[in-house]
Amino acid sequence: MEEVIQDSLDSTPLEILYQDEVMVAINKPNGLLVHRSPIATNTNTFAVQELRNQIGLKVSPAHRLDRKTSGILLFALNTESLIHLQSQFENRTVDKTYHAIVRGYTEDEGLIDYPLTNDKGKTQEAITRYKTLERTEIPVPFGKHATSRYSLVEVYPETGRMHQIRKHFAHILHPIIGDRPHGCNKQNKLFLEKWNLTEMLLHAIEIEFEHPVSGEKIHLKADYQSEFKRMLESLGFRV
Repeated sequence: MEEVIQDSLDSTPLEILYQDEVMVAINKPNGLLVHRSPIATNTNTFAVQELRNQIGLKVSPAHRLDRKTSGILLFALNTESLIHLQSQFENRTVDKTYHAIVRGYTEDEGLIDYPLTNDKGKTQEAITRYKTLERTEIPVPFGKHATSRYSLVEVYPETGRMHQIRKHFAHILHPIIGDRPHGCNKQNKLFLEKWNLTEMLLHAIEIEFEHPVSGEKIHLKADYQSEFKRMLESLGFRV
């Protein structure tokens, strides 16, 4: 039987990035599920309930964010705003930006056009663009190599498939550090043993969308979570 996770998420208030009368945006921490799921029975903590309790209002998530992914998550406070926000995601008019730390040296820029099959067996087009912000090499032996190389990438998913960024970077042999099951088990073991890292280094850092009532462009940015910052420093990134 899986152990029920009762961690600091239970008592730490969610970081609210934006709030008005029709919507709320938070900086979701790693490990927090958006809502209850039959496939995740080892936690009693969910973003929907936590945010509802924190602000005293009913909230509805406007899009998905993996449990293991941190960063910006939008919620609507009424049905009309929910429909408007969800339609923007469905019509691909939302600009989403992620940062990730991946194994190896990535190209300066890249386009990953690789169809993905969902949990219902349907294959769909999936497109991800990225650019490399910085590369680092540290004196930590790995396998037959005397050093270890990593890249900090900025990622722009053009489609929104489940685990798209994670699967796409695994496909080009630059898996995201801490990703299970799509990442590199040997790298994940190295990070667990050397740095006690148990989180995945993927963060939804920026988003731009149309306000569901006023129509104005809203641009939000979410600071890195503490473990992401720690690993940037530990790996020698200058960011």
